[in-house]
Amino acid sequence: MSQPGSAPDPRPGAHARELLARKWAYLLSGAEVIPLSSADLDRELGEQVDALCEAITREPFDTAAVERVGEHVVSLGYVGEEGLRCTAEALGKGLPALPELQPPAAHADRVALAIGALATGFLVANRRTVFEQQERMQLSLLKAVRDAKWNLKESQARFDEVVTSSSSGIAIVALDGRLVRVNGAICDILDLTPAELADKALFDLVHPETVDVLRGAMRAVVEGGRDRVRQSQRLLRRNGDVARISLTASLLRDAGGAPGHFVVVVEDGTELVLLQSELNRQALHDVLTGLPNRQFFGSHLESAVRRADPVHGVTLLHLDLDAFGMVCDSFGWRTGERLLVHVAQRLKSLLALEKAMVARFDGDEFGILVENTATTPDVATITAAVNRELAEPLYVDDIGLAVSASIGVVRGTSREQDHAELLRAADQALRRAKAGRRGQWMLFDPEQDAADRSAHALALGMPGAWEQGEVEVRYRPVVRLADGAVAGAEAVLHWARPGEPVPHERCVELAEGTGFILPLGEWLLQAAAGQVRWWRQRAASVPPLTIALTEHQASDADLVSRVVRVLERTGLPADRLVVGVPVGVVTVPEAADNLGVLAEMGVRTALEDFALGPDDLAAAQDFGVRAVRVARRLVDLRTRAGAGYATALVPVLRDAGITVVVDGVATEEQATWWRDVGADLATGPHFGPDDPPDAFRSRSTP
Repeated sequence: MSQPGSAPDPRPGAHARELLARKWAYLLSGAEVIPLSSADLDRELGEQVDALCEAITREPFDTAAVERVGEHVVSLGYVGEEGLRCTAEALGKGLPALPELQPPAAHADRVALAIGALATGFLVANRRTVFEQQERMQLSLLKAVRDAKWNLKESQARFDEVVTSSSSGIAIVALDGRLVRVNGAICDILDLTPAELADKALFDLVHPETVDVLRGAMRAVVEGGRDRVRQSQRLLRRNGDVARISLTASLLRDAGGAPGHFVVVVEDGTELVLLQSELNRQALHDVLTGLPNRQFFGSHLESAVRRADPVHGVTLLHLDLDAFGMVCDSFGWRTGERLLVHVAQRLKSLLALEKAMVARFDGDEFGILVENTATTPDVATITAAVNRELAEPLYVDDIGLAVSASIGVVRGTSREQDHAELLRAADQALRRAKAGRRGQWMLFDPEQDAADRSAHALALGMPGAWEQGEVEVRYRPVVRLADGAVAGAEAVLHWARPGEPVPHERCVELAEGTGFILPLGEWLLQAAAGQVRWWRQRAASVPPLTIALTEHQASDADLVSRVVRVLERTGLPADRLVVGVPVGVVTVPEAADNLGVLAEMGVRTALEDFALGPDDLAAAQDFGVRAVRVARRLVDLRTRAGAGYATALVPVLRDAGITVVVDGVATEEQATWWRDVGADLATGPHFGPDDPPDAFRSRSTP
């Protein structure tokens, strides 16, 4: 049979056979399921038409060849009676019309024989297919039966193994409660042998007080009211003891769906109860000291506040051991742990006569809650007794260790107070106590706390304000005292906070407290240096730029990199930049290194907050700074003792080539006095406000 795009079949009648094959394929595919494409089916049946024509015209007539055509048609797919019917119809009409079988009368007998032989082959092949399918079905059923028997045996063996080796008690129980089968675990739970359990019912083993509850629940399962039974029960052991167990009973049904037996699983809960109790204790107590932990302390505090004496209330103390980190660093964490245990014992002993709870919070922090009465000592007495008790040395490996404690104290006087707020207040008071000397205590101050919280909220909101453009750079004039001319510009911050602008000193204090000062300080330097470059492009003379650093900035390991990066970006010459470092931080190695490297780069360095003392003078000479800025607190030195010392020291600084700048000058009298003493420059409100760039540039410059 010819294919599309191929050369025409040269045999006589090829086109007529191709048309017959297509018609046959069309009828057959419409009647049966043939897993072939139409093109493939056309090709297959075209070959069979050719075979039929050859068999009909051959001498003698080949019946076997025609039967093979019938068998082949069956093999093409799921061909049954409908396939045979449409095949006979297509060939019975189509074969006599083929050119090679003309005239029809001469070949009518052979066409009839051919269709009969084809039907014979068709039926033989179809019957063989049915037999093969039946045989495969039979083999599959035999295999399924064999597998089912094997799986049943395997399941039974697995069940026996699970029941035997399970640590849970397992029993097969009849519907009337009789024990049919038990495993070894249930015998261990009850301390009875299998023989002793053989004639017993499950209900004989249950405590009399709860047996009716179990009996009723199992009856409800049989009647269909429940799926299974789950209960905490008490079983009777050999010696009369009670075993607390968890019992689960599930119903087994037979093949007809009727209730057959119960499978009862028993879990011994005695050890579980003990374990649960121990876990609860550990969850609420510190493992090292055995004291209640923060969670337990908080819950106890909440209930103690609600039941507190309305007159005397409660007292909450939050302790932190001083120098505990030093002990661990010097002698190891094991010594530190022994010290914590010692402190816990001392605190419990000290408060043994009071209605009090001692708890360990985290690390070296402890909490004490005292429920006050008329005879409870006052706070000062308690805190003094705590530090006196802790001062008694603890000897570890012949080393006498004694510690003190910083203590925050808060009084709870209302039953409506929030316990979490009391804990926060005590922690806040502790922080203020630790800010001073060690071994001190501090009573919570609501007004100071409100001020601190307001300041913290302000500090935490500053980065967002900076992102929104509310923080800007302004310029403070550095004035020459001799003639009042502007000799420099100090870059300062100004937070244009709606309703309450925040000046530079407050901005720096807030940013220093959160660490935001590092990115903010670099931005300040970048913006100010860029402004100075803009001024230089429009004027021949531009004053030096001063940047005052905080302690955090001065000790920053990346300070030099930040300055170099800004100078490269803006093109500001290093000698036009004055960087001030707090005099109190120059003894810190990182700050001293930064100061030296900046000076080597050509940046002018200065000491801020200069106190005119001998130590400050020595620092100025040792670090080779170009200027010092007298601290604001000394601006009125003329009215206090020590004025004569300043009168003598300022000329010494000037003779050493160090420029003396006075910070915070507010009056003409102050400016005149410092000018007469010999100071060179000054800043402060007397010389005008901190101005935006345009307003500052309008001032006269040398």
